[in-house]
Amino acid sequence: MVDTDARTAWQLFHLNWLPIAAMGSLLALGLAFTGLSLEPVAYWVTLAVAAVLLALAYGHRIVKGELADPKLLFSLGTIGQITLTCAIVGPLSYVAAKLNWPLQDQALLAIDRALGLDPEPIARYVNDHPWLADCLARGYGLIKLPLLGIPVVLALTAHYMRLQLFMLAMSLALAVTIAISAVVPAIGTYWGLQLSAAHFPEINTAVYAGQLRDILALRDGSLHEIQLFFLAGIVSFPSFHAASAVLYMWALWPVRGLGGIAAALNLLMIAATPVIGAHYVIDVAGGIAVAAASIWAAKFYLEWHRRAQQTSAAPAPSAVWQPGLAE
Repeated sequence: MVDTDARTAWQLFHLNWLPIAAMGSLLALGLAFTGLSLEPVAYWVTLAVAAVLLALAYGHRIVKGELADPKLLFSLGTIGQITLTCAIVGPLSYVAAKLNWPLQDQALLAIDRALGLDPEPIARYVNDHPWLADCLARGYGLIKLPLLGIPVVLALTAHYMRLQLFMLAMSLALAVTIAISAVVPAIGTYWGLQLSAAHFPEINTAVYAGQLRDILALRDGSLHEIQLFFLAGIVSFPSFHAASAVLYMWALWPVRGLGGIAAALNLLMIAATPVIGAHYVIDVAGGIAVAAASIWAAKFYLEWHRRAQQTSAAPAPSAVWQPGLAE
């Protein structure tokens, strides 16, 4: 990796292990504290996939040294880190929900109404337009594919720094989102409105149903084992769907021919978030704020890192210009 940006990106790649390790440690402590357990087969399969990808990336770097292909290195390595992160943050959100802080649905609903954005008429309007309900349902499901696509696209287009900043910002956003959700737990708009999902038959409420099922099971103690492949998205405020959309748009914006498409699709995902029943409008605003702050923090660290490198690389001043030291 003779390219300077690639070298710096490789340093950031290693920095990205810090939030992953921190969240992994919190998960281990949380499982012990709450008595929850992980279904072992799915979890070990996921960890094995991540380990293989990371072993290929590190193996390539060790064997090839400075001649390592950054495209291969960063695509495999970052997908490995993302796979591991997903294996951690899903169960960690369940540990956070298990703390059983008072539900804040009525407070979030009151904020929506104070903003003039009552979720009930919004849901009714979408329900009365089945084509719109279908479009938004598809938009809400766009959260998964970019997690694998972004590392490949950014690596192939040599946006190595952008990729590592995206990974750092995403990890920070996930950590902040889960921390906030622990103290501001909520089930979703239909719960706050005291309406069943059957009131909106044209809206796909499967996400809300899973969230309702698992949050109530965590709170009454009937859910003991976390099944990784069957997790529901149980975080309401702030919305990580909205945060993801902002992160995805930011990551792909510099890619010619793809940035605009990514922006349109992710704006659709944001529009879909307060409709499917799992999120209030204020959840969307919170998710956007978390993403923006995480991107800023990642870029701030990069600037600090560059200044530190420049300072350490600067030659020491001559004694001629330091008479006090020379004496």
